[in-house]
Amino acid sequence: MSQFDSIASPTVRTADNLEPSFVHGDQIGVAKQKLADHLARRKKRPNVLIYMMDDVGWGDFGCYGGGVAVGAPTPNFDKLARGGLQLTSCYSEPSCSPSRATLMTGRVPHRHGLHRPPMYGEPGGLKGELTIAQLLSDAGYVTQAVGKWHLGENVESQAQNVGFDDFYGFLSVSDMYTEWRDANFFPEIVYSDARTEWIKNMPFNKCFVHATKGGTSQNVEEVTIPVLSELDEKWCQYSTGFIERMAKDDRPWFLYHCTRGAHFDNYPNERFFGKSPARHPYKDTLLELDEIMGRLVETLRNTGQLEDTLIFITSDNGPHMETWPDSAFTPFRCAKGSTWEGGVRVPGLLYWPGMIDAGRQSDGLFDLNDVLPTMLALAGETGRLPHDRYIDGIDQSSFILAPDGLSNRKYHYYWLTTNFSALRCGEYKMVLTATSDDDSGSAGPGGFTGVLQRYAYARLYNLYLDPKETHNYMTRKLAYVEAFQLGIRSHLATFRRYPPKNVMGLNAPDKRQS
Repeated sequence: MSQFDSIASPTVRTADNLEPSFVHGDQIGVAKQKLADHLARRKKRPNVLIYMMDDVGWGDFGCYGGGVAVGAPTPNFDKLARGGLQLTSCYSEPSCSPSRATLMTGRVPHRHGLHRPPMYGEPGGLKGELTIAQLLSDAGYVTQAVGKWHLGENVESQAQNVGFDDFYGFLSVSDMYTEWRDANFFPEIVYSDARTEWIKNMPFNKCFVHATKGGTSQNVEEVTIPVLSELDEKWCQYSTGFIERMAKDDRPWFLYHCTRGAHFDNYPNERFFGKSPARHPYKDTLLELDEIMGRLVETLRNTGQLEDTLIFITSDNGPHMETWPDSAFTPFRCAKGSTWEGGVRVPGLLYWPGMIDAGRQSDGLFDLNDVLPTMLALAGETGRLPHDRYIDGIDQSSFILAPDGLSNRKYHYYWLTTNFSALRCGEYKMVLTATSDDDSGSAGPGGFTGVLQRYAYARLYNLYLDPKETHNYMTRKLAYVEAFQLGIRSHLATFRRYPPKNVMGLNAPDKRQS
């Protein structure tokens, strides 16, 4: 089977609670042998470094067509792309918290319940969920989270209580700490003592924090605008310190490094201010994110851990175009907050020298929910996959490790908050529900513009011929209808046995922490 034949190829469901997948027997054998040889050679299971950026677009890196061409060269990201596997169909959820929870749990938002970002002290939704950090910790991994968390400020959803040994970062999102301090955006607050005091008394944490497993988060420093510009540097130093310490430890580790950049509003570190060819805060920030990635890789190399470490670089969603020009670049339709490709198609680079062949590029489907089962497989811990809940992620270890490996995923499911939106298989995407991409539309939860559109008749787009999703192909492609409807029905049917969750909104328990 080639990737092109995925629409016509059957999948296998190995358990009722697991997503069906392709079974490529030859590449599974190759991957298992590679992992066995690596364990014999290196005497330890692989480390995992996930580098999660905020609102960075699919096209921002040079290897995706951006870089110098859009005013921000990315030499370190581009080098890693040339040295490993570059994914061109890597999918997030439409916004940051749903994506991060999906990566952590291997489950789509309609299962873990975080349909949108929690704001200004709202509780999150990880209570009762099993995370990749917890599962790897149970398997003997040292687990470290650094940077933006944004999965809820309630105690049960904080990093130190969902499997991480240590957390150093902030609990919410960049602009929440700064917008009300900046007279360019909120003069009516900055120039009013009463309103400033009102914001200060709101029950959300205004500092970045530190916490250890099972403990209470302790404030490190209030996040003012000058402090915000230094956070990615502080977090880089914390992560490089962790990597250096782990060089003296026999245990494998999982580092979840989440950057502040490039979420609006960007206040670049003084070392990068005005240094991009674009001379723009967003582009300056991209330079810093690229440099930080280079420093993490160099620390791995200098400590002799690079060959032991799988690196995955991605973004939590597409660009937030409502903040243009303080936003990212995508060649696709629409942006963050939508299920058009521009909202959910994100960069995805996988790098592991000696294990992932250099120079690979694939349009095989890869979802952020695939991270959990894939990392467990690479760690030799597939048996730890939960049996009491539905796991939407698929083990993609053979796709990653086999030369010219094929994706094991047949479908990508698009969810727009609680609405099933679309399904992709092969080069085709069937759309049932979507947002309008008119930024003058009404604002929805999370601050995204556009109004919900339900189509009386499904639309079918060929993403190879029409990446902007403007030409409905349905009338001429009716032969595909049953295949897509079967995929949609099968997915929605899983919610009968494994009911959805909703932890956001007015009915959520109020467990805020100041």
